[in-house]
Amino acid sequence: MCPPHSQHSHKCVNQRDSQQCSSDRMDLLLLLTSMLLSSYFHPGRVVNAERSFAIKDITLSIEPRPDVTRDTNVTLRCQATVSSSGQEALSREYTIFKDSKTIYTKTSSTLEDLLYPLSEARVSNTGKYMCKINIYGKHVISEAKKLIVTGLSKPVLHINQGVVSEGDEVTAMCTAPGETGSIFFYFYKDSKEIQEKQVISNQAEAKIRFSTVGVHKMHCAYTVLVTPDSFKSEESNTVTISVKELPIAAVLEIFPKSKIYEGDQLVILCTIRNVSHSTESSNLYLSQGNQLLSSGYPKVNHSMIALAKDLGEFECRLEMGYIVKGDSKAVSVTELFSVPTLTMYPAEVFQKEYMRLTCKSESSASERLGIEELTYTLDPSESPLIPKGTGVFSGNALLYNFNYTCVAQAKGIMKHSETLTVRPKVSVSTPKISVVGRAVLGKPFKILCHSDNGSLPINYTLLRGYEQLSTTIVKQRFQQALFTVAITKPDEISKYMCEAKNSRKEGQLSKRLNATVIVPLTYPTLTVIPHLPEISEGDDLYLICGVNGTPPVTFKWYRVGNEQPLHTDTLYKNNSNYEVSGLSKEHSGMYYCEAVNHANNVVRSDTVTIEVRLALWKKVLIGGFCLLAVSVLVVVSVLCFKSKIGKREAAAELSVKPSSPKSDDSLTVNLTHDTEVYNAATVRVDRAAVSVWSVRPPEEANDEESSMVSNEPDVEYTEVVHPRPLDPARGAADHHDYGSVEYAELNSEQPEVNHYCAEVNHHDLPVPVD
Repeated sequence: MCPPHSQHSHKCVNQRDSQQCSSDRMDLLLLLTSMLLSSYFHPGRVVNAERSFAIKDITLSIEPRPDVTRDTNVTLRCQATVSSSGQEALSREYTIFKDSKTIYTKTSSTLEDLLYPLSEARVSNTGKYMCKINIYGKHVISEAKKLIVTGLSKPVLHINQGVVSEGDEVTAMCTAPGETGSIFFYFYKDSKEIQEKQVISNQAEAKIRFSTVGVHKMHCAYTVLVTPDSFKSEESNTVTISVKELPIAAVLEIFPKSKIYEGDQLVILCTIRNVSHSTESSNLYLSQGNQLLSSGYPKVNHSMIALAKDLGEFECRLEMGYIVKGDSKAVSVTELFSVPTLTMYPAEVFQKEYMRLTCKSESSASERLGIEELTYTLDPSESPLIPKGTGVFSGNALLYNFNYTCVAQAKGIMKHSETLTVRPKVSVSTPKISVVGRAVLGKPFKILCHSDNGSLPINYTLLRGYEQLSTTIVKQRFQQALFTVAITKPDEISKYMCEAKNSRKEGQLSKRLNATVIVPLTYPTLTVIPHLPEISEGDDLYLICGVNGTPPVTFKWYRVGNEQPLHTDTLYKNNSNYEVSGLSKEHSGMYYCEAVNHANNVVRSDTVTIEVRLALWKKVLIGGFCLLAVSVLVVVSVLCFKSKIGKREAAAELSVKPSSPKSDDSLTVNLTHDTEVYNAATVRVDRAAVSVWSVRPPEEANDEESSMVSNEPDVEYTEVVHPRPLDPARGAADHHDYGSVEYAELNSEQPEVNHYCAEVNHHDLPVPVD
């Protein structure tokens, strides 16, 4: 056997069989070649060609439990379920993630679970963990499991020295025993946080300088950052540091040291005391409030005129390295005279009116200042006011605003008063009086009083006659002086006047109110032309609506049943008419009118009923037809009556004579008024009775009758009775059976009756007699 040796060529240990050694070298070469080829080509392809597998599941568990306390040994178990076609375990790669970051990777060829230990767990181990398995390019990731570790160790604070001089530096070390991860350390001095440091170890160092003399206490704490949470520890132990004061000091001196008045020369001196050595960084600073007056070393000074205004404090400050010393004093200055005040009389002045300004200082240091030494002037100097005494200035007010300032001066001290702005007021102009909207009789309306010019406030007073009714004060530009009144007569409106006043002078009086008073309308009257009984078809109808009131008036005519007006008219008159041309029956109905003016009260007339009658020519025509019908009826009645009388007279003149001889010996009987036969109208001849009305032949008539016949033949009716054979059974008693009756036309002397009376009742004919 020929084993390989590192960093040397391969040699055969046993030289007894050189041939065997050569064979071993060949086998080793083939093995190395095979390993290189297997690593070059993708191993998954080889396995896939020979074996198949499936990753069913992978789970991550936290042992002993997800919530643990500090110093607990925690194990993350990654368990994968893989099925494959072969007997040998497949090579698998495990990866452990914490908060999506890789923290551990291992490749295994066994079926055992992957165990990742967390010995003595810390708060920094808190987070979400996942496990991933990868087999020949196929991978599965488990669900995330969260591990929570609670409990932090108490921090420990150490310092390098406990007693220092002011300006010295102390080194403090804060330690979090056994903690890991990203940690923030906090250092506190006298319970105030003074430093913060972030490290990735369990300790941090801070250098703290002490410049304040006395005893100071320090402690520390830390916070472990576990995104997105953080966990803070308890406070550490407390240590005490004593700071000793150095003998060096800054000294401030102010001259004069006695009572200081305005105008005195002040000298301020800043020096250093008990200094043993100086450094390049040593310096003195002299300041007044926030204003630096001077600086230098080893002393500085400053001089100034003392003023009564608040000087504040003066401070002398020494800075020597990290040592700071200071001294401060407040200076009290007595004023020679107070700030003057400027007043005006009168308090309100009008343009071009007399005014007076007075400038005066209320107090002064009489022990240092004489009365004649204090003078007053006005600023600006071109003021139009003239001095009239000490601090008194008078004159006339300007037409515009002007600013005045009083200047009081003594011993080089000058003081200015506050600026007084004189605003000359404008006298109110003559007011104007007017009506807002419309003045309606009997209803409230508003009266406006207004002046074009005048400084506010302005008092407006409403007068009726010269009696004051009401007063309104206008204080703003947008305000109006409005008064509400009501009148009962139109002429009352001219009694109103308005007075405007904005000063002690008499007010300005307006003219009398001149406005149109709207008189509300009375109830309208609706007049109809022509008169109601005379309205006929074809006429022109006029509906006249009249009212009393102030025009313009809007008239509207309505017909009952219609919501929309028939006609609307607006006129500057108190009446108007609506014309309907060519009346017809359809225009019959009830009508009324309405009227309204600017008083906005709608008035309505009574309803008028219009009845359209027939036209005169239609009445005449109908009357003519009626008269004609009556006349015809009268004529017909008369003719009928005459016809009956004529028949009777003609029947009386009839005679019975043979008509035409027949074999049965029939006879024609002529009846006259003088014969008994007329009354009986029948005769009995040879067992047959015949009653005949016949036309007498012209040749048989006498001359008298011939002369009375007209050109037209007279027609008369004749009842012809046809005889029937006697019934032997009845005997002679039944001798009235004459058979059937027929009518024949006979000549008559009344032809008109034949025209209108075409029928003759057989009851008018003579009754046959035995």
